[in-house]
Amino acid sequence: MTALFALATSLLWGLADFGGGLLTRRTPALTVVVVSQAIAAGVLGVIVVATGAWSEAGGQLWFAAAAGVVGPIALICFYKALALGPMGVVSPLGTVGVAVPVGVGLFLGERPGLMQVAGIAVAVLGVVLAGGPQLRGAPVQRQAILLTLVAAFGFGTVFALIAEASSTVTGLFLALFVQRVVNVGAGGLALYASSRRGAAALPEGGFPWRSLPALGFVGLADVAANGTYVVAAHHGPVTVAAVLASLYPVVTALAARGILRERLRAVQAAGAGLALVGTLLLATG
Repeated sequence: MTALFALATSLLWGLADFGGGLLTRRTPALTVVVVSQAIAAGVLGVIVVATGAWSEAGGQLWFAAAAGVVGPIALICFYKALALGPMGVVSPLGTVGVAVPVGVGLFLGERPGLMQVAGIAVAVLGVVLAGGPQLRGAPVQRQAILLTLVAAFGFGTVFALIAEASSTVTGLFLALFVQRVVNVGAGGLALYASSRRGAAALPEGGFPWRSLPALGFVGLADVAANGTYVVAAHHGPVTVAAVLASLYPVVTALAARGILRERLRAVQAAGAGLALVGTLLLATG
């Protein structure tokens, strides 16, 4: 159960990142984040009302609110890092945030077996290689490295927080709704501040109405990924769920290969293979 839902998380996050990457080629990244999360918040609001999830309100929602604040900050840092440094360095570094939920799991007393430890090591190495790290000739600004590490640990913190935000299915709907509302609020403030400094909030042709379905997909896929991750973390070791969920860069790379016909470098193909091996070790351990 844990492996199944964690792998579903990777699939959904990988596709959401791929879609978001395509959209940001034509629309400012912050606008993509705010609009996609607003659509997701609207859909979740309907679900919360329909299921009566308001009755699940409690202290756990503070974890969801905190995840909603940390998430946009991590995204902004990540986008800035991508603008400053080579993507082949920034992208793999972004996966080190998995250390946060894994560390939380170990602190809470989880002790993965030898096979699972091997699987974690192999899967993490595979994810880093699948990002296509530039091993030579890639000058990187210190600021890009710092921003990437802040983003990575921000993403890892969201993993850990959202796993604690609910204990029931209806509570999960409410937690995800609160997280998205806070996401939109924090992202909206960042977008407003950015536009006040002269940055464009919309593409030259105005709001991209034709991209609305794609924006909705990105937002809803991200929500679904958060939901499947919570289920995975509640049904098994967080150490296993977090590592399997962090395989999403492999999905993004394969989507780019299949849809955009981007060529995978040898190191990326090797990384995808190692990630698969690590997944099998985790699932059978």
